[in-house]
Amino acid sequence: MASTMDFEPPNSPASAPSFAIRPNHSFLRSISTKEPSNFSEDLPYSPPRLSTSVLSSNTCHHNSQPSTPQLSFTLDNPKLADDHHFQTTYRCISSVLKKDGQILSVATSNGLVYTGSQANVIRVWKLPEFTECDHLKTRGSMVVALKVSNDMVYAAYADCKIRVWRRTWEGVIKHVRVASIPKVGSFVRSYISGRDKMMKHMGPISSLAINISDDILYSASLDKTVKVWRISDLKCIETIQAHNDPINAIVVGDDGVLYTASDDATVRVWRRNFCSGDRPHSLTVTLPAKCSPVKTLALTTDGGVLYGGCSDGYIHYWIKGWFSGQLQYGGALLGHTHAVMCLSSTANYFISGSADSTCRVWFREQDCQHVCVAILQGHRGPIRCVTAFPGCVNNEESEDGCTICTGSLDGVIKMWRVRCTSSSSDNTGKGSSQNACDYFEIA
Repeated sequence: MASTMDFEPPNSPASAPSFAIRPNHSFLRSISTKEPSNFSEDLPYSPPRLSTSVLSSNTCHHNSQPSTPQLSFTLDNPKLADDHHFQTTYRCISSVLKKDGQILSVATSNGLVYTGSQANVIRVWKLPEFTECDHLKTRGSMVVALKVSNDMVYAAYADCKIRVWRRTWEGVIKHVRVASIPKVGSFVRSYISGRDKMMKHMGPISSLAINISDDILYSASLDKTVKVWRISDLKCIETIQAHNDPINAIVVGDDGVLYTASDDATVRVWRRNFCSGDRPHSLTVTLPAKCSPVKTLALTTDGGVLYGGCSDGYIHYWIKGWFSGQLQYGGALLGHTHAVMCLSSTANYFISGSADSTCRVWFREQDCQHVCVAILQGHRGPIRCVTAFPGCVNNEESEDGCTICTGSLDGVIKMWRVRCTSSSSDNTGKGSSQNACDYFEIA
């Protein structure tokens, strides 16, 4: 039986903007129609700020969501690393510009970085050199989502199709295209029989997620549905009518729990019941994200914390109880002045990219407090996609810090190195938190 935590916000109009595929969208802060209309005319893009009490150390133990935060126009910054005795060094170690247009998607796997853009090409970069080693071309354009798993590359395109490649390591890295989802035969048969579950999405795909243990690939779309594909034969086995508004992001945990985020300002949690026939996914809980559309999701490696980035600049997060397994509202991270467009989590680091052209790096402490340890600046357009992994580019995970790859609508791909230590144990490098950028471009 589906349940709702505290309250269910009203659905936003169908015309609410989405960051999935909107070529003419300015990507500035999106003011939802659900928000109170008491904004000042001279501050149209300042996100509402939570009171400091919401970010207190007790927020991680709340059993229910607090009331909707009051709007104010205070422009004070969130607490940074200096306030929590952190020493942070960060720099841009690589910056590449290709004539592919806006960078819309990024993924990492086995020392390789995959980037998708407005063009009909997926570029493959080899680490640590960050040099291009392959590219994948199709007739489709605008690669809006990428996932890599077990030497298989899944790419969602603006034509509502998913292309699949197999990666080989015979001397040199090669990618062989093996399939297109949905298959033409399946689409025709489903159209004739009237079976909706085998048909392709009726709107642009916005996000992909993979559950390897269950042999499942999920695809979310602006058509308000999530389709479930069996990886072994690439057949659609279920269509989930997930939201009443466009779906912007999905993520799946190691336990098989599926999370969906929508323009209706909610995150919904789905569990799979193998005894339920053709529609095994059932809604278990709806998490309200206050007043703004949820544009992106991220889940920690252990599945203990779920993050949702919104168009008003908030990053809400929910904490899973160790005994009950239920998600409890933890609080909101403040700092971005425009919509949060992408999120990534690795180890104790959490990274958020925004339409304000900055990327914030957060460190998650044991008591679930979050400290902003770095603000990465250098892009000249909204940051559309981000991925991160612990350690440096040569996979030395024992080293502190993380490596971050960001893609922006300015067409530039950047690689960052962030290292954060406690000032009590490391007093070197004072004042090194300023961005030291080693910048180069490849035309």
